[in-house]
Amino acid sequence: MLNQTRRDFLKTGSAAALLASTSLRSWAQTLHLPLGIQLYSVRDMLPNDYAGTLKKVGERGYKECESAGYYNHSASDVKSALDAAGLKLVSAHYSMGVLQQGVDDAIQFSKQLGTVEYIICSSPIPKPSSGQKQGEHTMTLEDWQWNAEQLNKFGEKVHAAGLKFGYHNHYTEFKEVGGRSPYDELMHMTDPAKVHFEMDCGWVVVGGGDPVALLKKYASRIVMLHVKDFKKPETPGARPVPSELGQGTIDYKPIFHQAALSGHIKHVFVEQEAFDVPAWESLKIDAEYMQGLGMK
Repeated sequence: MLNQTRRDFLKTGSAAALLASTSLRSWAQTLHLPLGIQLYSVRDMLPNDYAGTLKKVGERGYKECESAGYYNHSASDVKSALDAAGLKLVSAHYSMGVLQQGVDDAIQFSKQLGTVEYIICSSPIPKPSSGQKQGEHTMTLEDWQWNAEQLNKFGEKVHAAGLKFGYHNHYTEFKEVGGRSPYDELMHMTDPAKVHFEMDCGWVVVGGGDPVALLKKYASRIVMLHVKDFKKPETPGARPVPSELGQGTIDYKPIFHQAALSGHIKHVFVEQEAFDVPAWESLKIDAEYMQGLGMK
């Protein structure tokens, strides 16, 4: 405005500077949690040298971990190996099939370890009476609804034992079935007090979903994150290729920003499903990427 006085200009300028400063601080907000790893990342090394592999994981800067099997080790052996590696096991993965066969065993083992907070259903199965082969690629809406019922049942048991229960997604939860999103259906049908969600951000993106939008929509339900990256496939329609963090197509800055705003994220785990470089170099790249975003 041509008639603007010096005082008005200073007021406007100060307000603009304050707004810019606030905006920068807001967008700089990120997660400041212990650096975690899903041990599926080192599944090929663990069977041959369980304690040694965990030690190398700790040496890469990881502080927390999530199990994907114990390779016939006792709870005492697992605890000793974790302690020696400087790792804290806070979450444990079990498939729906395994939970169907022995959720009580999973609870007992987790309680013996002493540090496990969450038992997570890592993958669904079709409803047994459906006649479908195990796998999630052809599941019907009825199959997903049956899985939601099972999650409620397991959530009740795990909660009663003093632990927390949750569900980990892949990518088919974001492909509509019968005009509905399986992920939304699981959210709608499960008890918020007994069933939490561990959002695998990479698989959300592969499935066509938006991690930021989901964190806004389900802020209080999503309590843990899986972090992985994918390269764009060379052939259109082909499945994306896993890559090290920062080497693919997923930008985690806005995801972590929204996760921080939600205020409900308790743990974050790197999951490296395949390697472009030697495994230990790959996990070091991932750790450095995460530390660059504020992880401790």
